[in-house]
Amino acid sequence: MGIEQAAAQGFARAPEPYELGRPTYPVEAVTCLRRELELNPGRTVLDLAAGTGKLTALLVTSGATVIAVEPVDEMRAVLERKLPGVAAHASTAESILLPDASVDAVTVGQAFHWFRGHEALTEIHRVLRPGGRLGLIWNFRDETVPWVAELTRIMEPHRGSAPRAAAGTWREAFEPTALFGPLQAASFRHVHRLTPDGVVARVASVSFVAALAEPERAAVLESVGELLARDPDTHGRAEVELPYRTDVYWCARRG
Repeated sequence: MGIEQAAAQGFARAPEPYELGRPTYPVEAVTCLRRELELNPGRTVLDLAAGTGKLTALLVTSGATVIAVEPVDEMRAVLERKLPGVAAHASTAESILLPDASVDAVTVGQAFHWFRGHEALTEIHRVLRPGGRLGLIWNFRDETVPWVAELTRIMEPHRGSAPRAAAGTWREAFEPTALFGPLQAASFRHVHRLTPDGVVARVASVSFVAALAEPERAAVLESVGELLARDPDTHGRAEVELPYRTDVYWCARRG
């Protein structure tokens, strides 16, 4: 099965902005994920929808064997250049090309809301060994900060049918399920320091923005530049602080 068109088209066009504009994850959040998934040498973890390897790189440092799955060729190519020691595959969350009971843990960074939830959980359950664990992580822009909220207002008219992780509808796949135990959660604060051009790249990396026809895409990015030039928190600054909330979720395989 393929992936949602906005994701396939948008992310295929945006691997460079994704690398430049997207944050990594805070140390505390990654420590939590590693602890709850029991990642250490001798364990095998599958990083599903791995993108350019933002989370994958942090999993490698746990000492666990890491396998990456990323269906978008352009994104996976960046991951393979960055992490040549990681086996990377082109399958999707709903059709993982790995054997039954082949991994101890599965992680998903910034992506579960794109999945067909029930189908993905069935596949994740299949590839996990008994007692295996699933971990999800998202960086959410902190829209309590006025200029960050304005970024969202610039982008949202172009969303179309693309899912919004912060809406939480992805949780429906877990309620109820015989496949996994209850979700547990933790939140962490995170600040991404980047240049104004990096903020523009952050918006350019959004799938539904990247998928726009060029005149419309250029107009969105121009609006972002104008916001950065006029807002007192960003005007004239060589480095901008883009605040996030990082949410981590985990659960255990049943059966």
